[in-house]
Amino acid sequence: MTKLSVNINKIATLRNSRGGSSPDVVRAGIDVQRFGADGVTVHPRPDERHIRYQDVRDLKPVITTEFNIEGNCREPRFVDLVLEVRPHQVTLVPDAEGQITSDHGWNTIIHRDYLKEMVALFRDAGIRVSIFCDPDPAMVAGAAETGTDRIELYTEAYARMYPENPEKAVLPYLEAAREAKRLGLGLNAGHDLSLENLSWFSSTIPWLDEISIGHALICDALYYGLENTIQMYKRCLHPGTNP
Repeated sequence: MTKLSVNINKIATLRNSRGGSSPDVVRAGIDVQRFGADGVTVHPRPDERHIRYQDVRDLKPVITTEFNIEGNCREPRFVDLVLEVRPHQVTLVPDAEGQITSDHGWNTIIHRDYLKEMVALFRDAGIRVSIFCDPDPAMVAGAAETGTDRIELYTEAYARMYPENPEKAVLPYLEAAREAKRLGLGLNAGHDLSLENLSWFSSTIPWLDEISIGHALICDALYYGLENTIQMYKRCLHPGTNP
């Protein structure tokens, strides 16, 4: 069954807007798991505008599900942090410095040798590796050549097109997912997935390993409450079940 990993970056953004420790990021990590999340995702950036590097260290002891750290492996400090904390999974994202949010996947053909080196570094430390990819079978095939365990499909284009044409929106992702399956890669997805578009995506690609959701889920939690929202997202992934 597809796992739901909750990205708690926005909890840290709210805390940082006033300073201090409220809301408590570690408490949030504990609670999202207690409320049914199958994992916790964080994405520290060099400017620490949301999740701080110390947050990642503080969260590690309280993770009882799966811990996924996203980030740009071209940042030496990020690499050092991942090797220190040793999460269950590291997701390699090609963010530029100062980027507001992730907006593209790796070109796994151009950067194949570099990614192969980074994948080997993390896998040798016992960390599962996922590479952030656009929904392009050629990029999926390039990722497979790096030795990565999984890819994560960048789903912003799907979310943008979904209201107008769900079938057309999901088609490139289905093709990329089939290529990943053919090549024996695990499959994650994330970015702008929401209560409105998640069910169609997950039902069309039922062999997804993991969905990572942050912004939309935290926004929904303002209205529905965090525990209820997590259960709502899980029902999108697993209709007819009582998660």
